[in-house]
Amino acid sequence: MCAIEAGKRGRRVLLLDHAKKPAEKIRISGGGRCNFTNIHAAPENYISQNPRFCVSALRRYRPQDFIDLVDRYQIRWHEKNLGQLFCDNSAKDIIDMLLRECDLTGVTLLTGCEIEEISKTGDQFSLTTSKGYFHSTSLVIASGGPSIPKMGASSFGYKIARQFGLNVIEPRAGLVPLTFSGPLKEKLAILAGVSVNAEVRFGKTTFREALLFTHRGLSGPAILQISSYWREGEPVCINMLPDTDILALLKETKESSPRLELSTVLADHLPKRLARFICEETGIDGRLADLSHKKLAEVATMINDWSVLPNGTEGYRTAEVTVGGVDTDELSSKTFEAKKAQGLYFIGEVVDVTGHLGGYNFQWAWASGHACGQTV
Repeated sequence: MCAIEAGKRGRRVLLLDHAKKPAEKIRISGGGRCNFTNIHAAPENYISQNPRFCVSALRRYRPQDFIDLVDRYQIRWHEKNLGQLFCDNSAKDIIDMLLRECDLTGVTLLTGCEIEEISKTGDQFSLTTSKGYFHSTSLVIASGGPSIPKMGASSFGYKIARQFGLNVIEPRAGLVPLTFSGPLKEKLAILAGVSVNAEVRFGKTTFREALLFTHRGLSGPAILQISSYWREGEPVCINMLPDTDILALLKETKESSPRLELSTVLADHLPKRLARFICEETGIDGRLADLSHKKLAEVATMINDWSVLPNGTEGYRTAEVTVGGVDTDELSSKTFEAKKAQGLYFIGEVVDVTGHLGGYNFQWAWASGHACGQTV
């Protein structure tokens, strides 16, 4: 996106990619159909130590701007839940569109090009690469973070930032499954594959989407979302029936049908395996008539306000994004130029701006690339 915009301004642009094929993260995104934006993208959908940093770029390049580009190429798309937009056909349509735009604006793309050394003398950057030496007055780092290393992702961008004296906010895996260890992991293993629509809370942040139990711990959109906020050593609270006051329901059912078994009632509202697990975990089951309100409240708490303590995440191996990155205090929010190094720019995921799940990170890529491309 940055290369395209710079090319439109008549700049001579060389786009270097160490991968053999360009845009691999686009190719695998959205199950191969690329969740290319979200119609609700706004500053509140992004995490950063400076939440206002993203405002300027997002205002200047909105989801509709990218949709207009997609429509111009007659790429068919559809909206899923929560404003997420996907290609009808394949993520390759988006890649082909961007490469075509590069061609039209005179951008030269060089793939399989490893960057060996970067230096600056005066106003000139010098790059030593596996495909020769290059010089430029402007250098843009759009290398992302270390999430999904099998795709070739690395901490390259942070290394360059530090080389030029820029601060880097400690990176960590985001949009990633949470894991458990010891007895809790063993207990939850029987629930692997079970899914519920849940409300997941950490601190003041709450997400309501699907939650999936796995052999390692918890996954699903709700968990991936909260993982970007979660801090090690602290619990996550889960409401597995967000639309139901389960205590009130159990009390009412006890009055109307006292002979019903607790596990039977729970199984009417939750997957059977989960209902059975809750009864086993609390040690409470039997006829409702025989259960005190205190015991029913204990069961209800586990369902409506279950506090669990993860031991960690699955890490960068499966993380969709990296939280943290180049400190936004080091950059211009209008141009993305480094304040300490004239002509050096950082855009996209390499910067300390991380979007929620659902097309927000692509919109940040488009918006930050577009903004930088107007100046670089």
